Amino acid sequence: MKTVTSWQDRIPEHNGGKFAVHDIAFRPDGTQLIAAVGVRVLVYAAADSSAGDPIHSLKGHKDTVYCVAYSKDGKRFASGGADKMVIIWTPKAEGILKYQHSDSIQALAYNPVTQQLASVTASDFGLWSPEQKSVSKHKVTSKVLTCAWTNDGQHLALGHFSGTISIRTKNGDEKLSMKRNAPVWTLTWNPSREEAFDILAVGCWDQTLSFYHLSSKQIGRDRHLGFDPCCVSYFSNGEYLLMGGSDKKISLWTKEGVRLSTIAEVDDWVWSVKQRPKLNFIAMGTNDGLIAMYQLVFSTVHGLYQDQYAYRDYMTDVVIQQLVTDKRLKIRCKDYVKKIAIYRDRLAVQLPDKVMVYELCYDDAYEMKHKLKERISRKLDCNLLVVTSMHIVLCLDRKLILYNFAGVWQREWILESGIRYIKVVGGPVECEALLVGLRNGTVAKIFIDNTFPIHLVKLESPVRCLDLSASRNKLAVVDENQNCVVYRLDTKEQLFQETNANSIAWNSEYEDMLCFSGNSLLNIKTGNFPVHQQKLQGFVVGFKGSKIFCLHFVAMHTIDVPQSASLYRYLEKKDFTNAYQIACLGVTENDWRMLAMQALSDLNFVIARKAFIRIRDVRYIEFLDQIALDRKCTGGDDRVYLAEILAYQGKYEEAAELFVKIGHEKKAIEMYADLKMWSKAKEICPNDENLKDLIRRQARWAEETGAQRDAAALWLAAGDHIKAITLMGDNGWLTRLIEVCRSLNKSEVAAIQLCGKYFRKHNVHAYGKEAYEKIGDMKSLMQLHVEMQKWDEAFRLLNSAEGLTNVADVFLPYAEWLALNDKFDEAQEAYKKAQRPKEALRMVEQLAYNGVLERRYDSAAYYFWKLAVENLRLTVEGGLPQAEHATRLAKFKEYRHKAELYYAYNFVHKYNEVPFCSTDSLHLFHMTRWLLMEIGPLCPYGISKLNIILALAKLAKELDAYKLARQAYERLQKYVIPLHLIDQLDIAAVQIRSKPFTDKEELLPMCYRCSFTNPLLGDKDCCTQCLHPFVRSYASFNHLPLVHFVLAPGLGHDEAMAILNSNTRVGRKKEADWKEHQADGVQTLTFTGDDPHDMMSGIEDAGMNLDDPFTRQLMSLDFHGSSDKQYHPVVVDADTLRQMKRDEIFIVKWSKSGTAFTSPTSKIDHAKESRLSPDLQVTYYRNVVPDLPVVLCSSCNHFFHEDDFEYEYLKAGGCPFCGVKTS
Repeated sequence: MKTVTSWQDRIPEHNGGKFAVHDIAFRPDGTQLIAAVGVRVLVYAAADSSAGDPIHSLKGHKDTVYCVAYSKDGKRFASGGADKMVIIWTPKAEGILKYQHSDSIQALAYNPVTQQLASVTASDFGLWSPEQKSVSKHKVTSKVLTCAWTNDGQHLALGHFSGTISIRTKNGDEKLSMKRNAPVWTLTWNPSREEAFDILAVGCWDQTLSFYHLSSKQIGRDRHLGFDPCCVSYFSNGEYLLMGGSDKKISLWTKEGVRLSTIAEVDDWVWSVKQRPKLNFIAMGTNDGLIAMYQLVFSTVHGLYQDQYAYRDYMTDVVIQQLVTDKRLKIRCKDYVKKIAIYRDRLAVQLPDKVMVYELCYDDAYEMKHKLKERISRKLDCNLLVVTSMHIVLCLDRKLILYNFAGVWQREWILESGIRYIKVVGGPVECEALLVGLRNGTVAKIFIDNTFPIHLVKLESPVRCLDLSASRNKLAVVDENQNCVVYRLDTKEQLFQETNANSIAWNSEYEDMLCFSGNSLLNIKTGNFPVHQQKLQGFVVGFKGSKIFCLHFVAMHTIDVPQSASLYRYLEKKDFTNAYQIACLGVTENDWRMLAMQALSDLNFVIARKAFIRIRDVRYIEFLDQIALDRKCTGGDDRVYLAEILAYQGKYEEAAELFVKIGHEKKAIEMYADLKMWSKAKEICPNDENLKDLIRRQARWAEETGAQRDAAALWLAAGDHIKAITLMGDNGWLTRLIEVCRSLNKSEVAAIQLCGKYFRKHNVHAYGKEAYEKIGDMKSLMQLHVEMQKWDEAFRLLNSAEGLTNVADVFLPYAEWLALNDKFDEAQEAYKKAQRPKEALRMVEQLAYNGVLERRYDSAAYYFWKLAVENLRLTVEGGLPQAEHATRLAKFKEYRHKAELYYAYNFVHKYNEVPFCSTDSLHLFHMTRWLLMEIGPLCPYGISKLNIILALAKLAKELDAYKLARQAYERLQKYVIPLHLIDQLDIAAVQIRSKPFTDKEELLPMCYRCSFTNPLLGDKDCCTQCLHPFVRSYASFNHLPLVHFVLAPGLGHDEAMAILNSNTRVGRKKEADWKEHQADGVQTLTFTGDDPHDMMSGIEDAGMNLDDPFTRQLMSLDFHGSSDKQYHPVVVDADTLRQMKRDEIFIVKWSKSGTAFTSPTSKIDHAKESRLSPDLQVTYYRNVVPDLPVVLCSSCNHFFHEDDFEYEYLKAGGCPFCGVKTS
């Protein structure tokens, strides 16, 4: 660092006394300097050529002026002094305001944000701002010597004579305080906004400098100064401190408090020192009246070795910068750095009283690290400093002194002239060579292990800069006349000379390339080629590869220099070796490609391969590897290689001509095929076979590129019909496909079958039929009909070609199609024809259970009946194992019973759920009674006993069956009732108790066998006296006048049917059932039933003929005297049968159930009948009340009232239960 005096002014003495300069301040823009001198305020110009000229001498004060301060906006400044007055001035030296304190003014400070002025005295301090009409004053306990605002203007620091530091808010309230041991004469806040917190620098008259946080916490320890500080201020935006005081010096310190150097020495105490804003100028005022301005010139302290650059930062730090990667490492020396030297992994730093030697290294992530290797604790003075692996070299004018890292003197050299330039140029450890340039123009080489210098060359003017080439064979020197001279050291021959050079550097990675700078130009010299020039600011200090390191003022820059020009020159000379070396220094990818292509064209495969590797062109690398292998194995033909190179370079026609010329037509065809230039390839084809192969290849390419139509046409042209058909079929080109199919010969079965397959896939029945008929493939044709659901044609083909296919192959998909279209009955028949009874059963089971789940109980009943019939059919037809036979019979009974239950429950469900129900209430009443008697303890899934009892209770109440209704309501108490019905049922249960506990007599069922009147609800659906099962009409569910009987032993079914069919008996004439006679004037009417004889006559007249043996047998049965509680049917012999009418007899035959009506005269199949259980064999019933006609459905074997059956038949088109149409 160097100090230059810019200007100074000494205040003249007056009456033998000197005027002290107590304070100075700069205007924020740096154009004015104000000074407190005597009783005046002096204003100086501080900028341009008029710097130092007095502008104003202000006389506003009556006594000594102690302090001045400028506002941050530059619109006013203030002065204060011993006259206790504060005067506010404008920049034009006009006083605009003054206010007074009770004591002399010690210091002034403007708030940097609010322009608030703080003035301090011995007894108080005041705060004034332009917005205030009065000054806000605050008392203090001790004299205030100095004050300063924080950067944000929120706090004011006061330094007291008592040693107290008081931190006040901007309103004047004390926030906290710190205590020192001596008067606090000066303090200031760090102006840097990059600091994490506010830092206060404090100078005390116990000769210490200390630092504090705003929180009053001290930073580090006190720094001992050795003098009393009178002023302290920050310099260079808070990076340094300026200090002056009783030592009569201005000194520069780091912001941490480390003394760096002395800026100036004067004859008396320094009262004030300030930096000119944003510039490296400082002003000071002394006790003897001197005002001076100094310029600080900071010299560059640095060192360079190849791409490692070390430089001084903030005077106390050393930064090592990797110029190529721009990685940096900072070393904090905490002392003034005077010199820096770097060599390989060694860094030497000269401090005022020692030399530090560091070792540099890199970690796994290639990050720079350092560690202290040696410390030479000696004060060594030198002009230049260099470091080697184990030594340092100090330069003092003509003398070079060598020390080891322990600080021990090794040797010294005294040269013939002063040293201008010195550089370590490498060598073994402890034997390194130094290149030295002297003031007399001599260039010498010194080995540090040799006492004698080696003379190299001598110039006519002093040496300014020099460098040695990478091989140490060439020396480049720049002299004071800016001449650049290059020598060959082994012959001392001058190789090259240029002018206008101020620095020079050899390329450390290429022997024949150097650069030099001068006149704002960068010159690059390669081999014997002319110099290449470009603009440059600064001067070069290093050259590595394609990067030039340039120092401009104090900053090091890295410049990327393209080597394209040198590369092109070597390529023109076909010097591929040097061209490759130049390219390795750094060229663009296009330059690498040019080098590779030219080397390849010149058949220099080694350089070409290296160049292609650098640009990662895998295609050319593989090509060159193939050539290398071919040359190794066969020797190869350079003409073939040249043709292949032409092809790789895009010169296809030239390559093809050369291939044909040397007899390699296949290579030409292969090339054009790879390029998809099919027409050119076909022109070269020598025969048809090669042409077809080429067409196939073109077809494959067309497929890959998505040109499917072209590919299909090409496959046809090549004769590959299968592939062409596959493409057409996959893309759905059916018109074109049928054309191809029709054009094919019948012998090409596989191709025609493939056509048919695609027609089936696209659902084109006519084309598929045509294809299969062409080759007579009836099996595939059948599959086509089935897949297209052309069932009529499939059945015709099946009938016409017996044995062609399995019946199941047609009927099974037909059944599935029927099921999907909700034709379940037809589907069941189709399953049967397909001999898949289990599938039929499984379908019907699923339909039945779906009906239950969906509450379609009528459908559920229908499909359960279908299941019952199917199981019965399997049983009757025989062929089943004994265990399965019994299982099927059991399933028949189970499904039949479920069908009946769901059939009846359907009406009850509708009654409960549908608002309006068309079913007669009496019929519903009978249904609910029958359901409760038939269900038993376990309900089938989907049937709710609660709903049945609820319906029964309502219907019984409606039909005056109050007793049954009360019983129903009592039963409901056992069930969980839905919440919305609880109140309704409670009311109904109470209301029913007001009714008589009887049932309407007309509702009570009478047994037609024993004439016993039964209760409405029993345990079973049979007579409680004779146990004769009630036979119900499955329309109204009222019981019918049918009596079950069995044939007498020895009387067979066929004989019984013969008797019945031949019976022609006619009944007696019916007589009147009352008599009238007159006697003694009295007319008397007598009924025939009034006496026992007449009663029997009445029974006969009611329709029961007492002359009929069957009737007499019914009347003669005594049920009260019998202890046997089993049911005994009526036994009928041949004589009794002869007295019966055929139309009164009903015969139930389960072996023929499930079909339409069969004649009752038809004979039974005894084999089938024997396979049934006894309760399912032929059963006989007689209608004992012929006036009530009854109908029996021969399909489901259920009875109906004739009127009900006819009504439901007409409505539904079949039996109300099974839906079968009967006669």
